[in-house]
Amino acid sequence: MSDAPWVLRVADAELGVDELDPTSVLAGDPVTSSKELWTSKDDTVHHGIWEITPGTVTDVEADELFVVLSGSATIAFEDGPTLNVGPGDVVRLPEGARTVWTVHETLRKIYAIVSD
Repeated sequence: MSDAPWVLRVADAELGVDELDPTSVLAGDPVTSSKELWTSKDDTVHHGIWEITPGTVTDVEADELFVVLSGSATIAFEDGPTLNVGPGDVVRLPEGARTVWTVHETLRKIYAIVSD
């Protein structure tokens, strides 16, 4: 999408299926999909939509802020808290955090990721 103003109904947005590393799957048969909405010219900021179906996966997080639009999950941090997230929740993930996501209902989020 361009730098010009635009609007998108996130709940109806068509997402493309992503390849999930099979070694990250701990339980179930989760599938992830996404749609990149905007990327900064220097490729350090990404905005998009991401979805995951029920199951349990491990991840190493990026510096991310997201809002859960639908679904629910439990995010357990290797060296920290366990977060229960659902519609309307705003979540901040620190870069490098090791997590286990247990997705109870297909979760859709809109995100902003910042990288160096």
